[in-house]
Amino acid sequence: MTEGYSIVVAGHGSRDPAGRAEFESLTEIMAGQAGDLPVSHAYLEFATPTVDVALRSAVAAGARKVVLLPSLLLAAGHAKNDMPSELAVLKQEHPEVEFHYAGVAELHPLLLRVCQRRLVEAEAAAGETFPRADTLLVVVGRGTSDPDANSEVYKLARMLEEGMSYGGAYVCYSGTAKPLVMDGLLAAAKLGFNRIVVFPLFLFDGVLVKRIYEAADALAARYPALEVLKAGYLGPTEELAELFLERAREAVEGRAAMNCGLCQYRVQIVGFEGKVGQPQMAHHGHVKGALDKPSQPEAAPVFEPYAPHPIEAESFRIIEAERDWSAYSLGEKIVRQRLVHTSGDLDCGEDLFFSPGAVEAGLRALLRCRRVSADVTMVQSGLRRDLLARLGIETWCGVHDPESYMLAQAEGITRSAAGIRRAWQRWGNDQIVAIGDAPTAVMEAVRLIREHGWRPQLVIGLPVGFVGTRECKEALRRCMQVPRITNAGTRGGSPWAASAVNAIMICAINQLAGAWEL
Repeated sequence: MTEGYSIVVAGHGSRDPAGRAEFESLTEIMAGQAGDLPVSHAYLEFATPTVDVALRSAVAAGARKVVLLPSLLLAAGHAKNDMPSELAVLKQEHPEVEFHYAGVAELHPLLLRVCQRRLVEAEAAAGETFPRADTLLVVVGRGTSDPDANSEVYKLARMLEEGMSYGGAYVCYSGTAKPLVMDGLLAAAKLGFNRIVVFPLFLFDGVLVKRIYEAADALAARYPALEVLKAGYLGPTEELAELFLERAREAVEGRAAMNCGLCQYRVQIVGFEGKVGQPQMAHHGHVKGALDKPSQPEAAPVFEPYAPHPIEAESFRIIEAERDWSAYSLGEKIVRQRLVHTSGDLDCGEDLFFSPGAVEAGLRALLRCRRVSADVTMVQSGLRRDLLARLGIETWCGVHDPESYMLAQAEGITRSAAGIRRAWQRWGNDQIVAIGDAPTAVMEAVRLIREHGWRPQLVIGLPVGFVGTRECKEALRRCMQVPRITNAGTRGGSPWAASAVNAIMICAINQLAGAWEL
């Protein structure tokens, strides 16, 4: 190997002491293989030493060339965001030191060899010769928000299926991605195989591996005629140590690579087009070294009531004084007044329609589902960023996505309608739908509700215009299956739809702050 560098092996970190012990065992194997190269270990989360501490220790020991080596299987958020953020700080602190960042394990012949051995061991432990053609391999991945990392689990499963002649392969995940473990195992049990081998694609033992094995035991209890084998996870092995040291050498030689060809931050991936160029932020700071910190009860988040700007407050004082609002519930009054403020028209509320409990349903949806889908980007842009951030709400609009163009062309519908259909396909019932521009989007939402059983938590339909506007609003008003807010006539627009959502977010914040109850 290239001479003269120090290796800091960074593990994810686990609350489970068995997992931490196995990770440290792997670093010891690597140290034995690395010859004179110093090898130390660190943890990204929970345990110590933390990554920054270990890197500083390597520098303090005299290293002038340091490799940060992520002991991770696939390149997702921890490899792309969290660990690089740690390294960036050290580069600024020590410009005299040459820092390198190594790639993760990913699919590699050495990794596949360990997988193969774990599966053979599981079959041998069963004590009965059984045809692999009648065996289903179930690979359980960690699950991430990175589609490329999730897809690699499928690739590995397929390679093992073909290479070891299994009758089939199925993939599920321990979290974040779907199907989750128990859902996946139940689906796998219905595929007609007589034996299932459950293989956790994890480096080390830990809480999640134990849960996977518990789910396998639960499946076996539920289907006693089905043989369920539990294969071992990868664990600390000579092959994995060799693989990780190869990654360190590649980093020093300038050949380190990740799954950048299909990285959601670099290229438009189907369904994730909006993530291109997004800032990559670390998310691990709150659990760095947490196991070694004094245990304290987790404090509940503190919500302060919504505080309007003085000009805004004066505007609403005037609006309040201009007419009698006592006929409306508190939540409905807040939305109506917000629309008056947006439009500058005290009479705009005369033709508004609220289904019973619509504002309350929207408030509950914001706090539970935390997602708003819009028909156009003007609605999305009109949503107050400070309110979205305080409540942790995500927004989505598919009108400009490539798939919406394809769907609109193939189905002969508008892109706004196509975006609403995609919102139904992507997020199901767990969303608020806010439509402020396109009558065709309202009609598509109504059609999906009536013909396909869609039940979004709240539909806000306030498009503006003269073509189809009255008709679509009347159709939504008569659509009794869902909570809804709309109006009559031609008035409305994207600012109106956004303002209605903003008003409900203000209601949610004030309710969380204990300022009042709807």
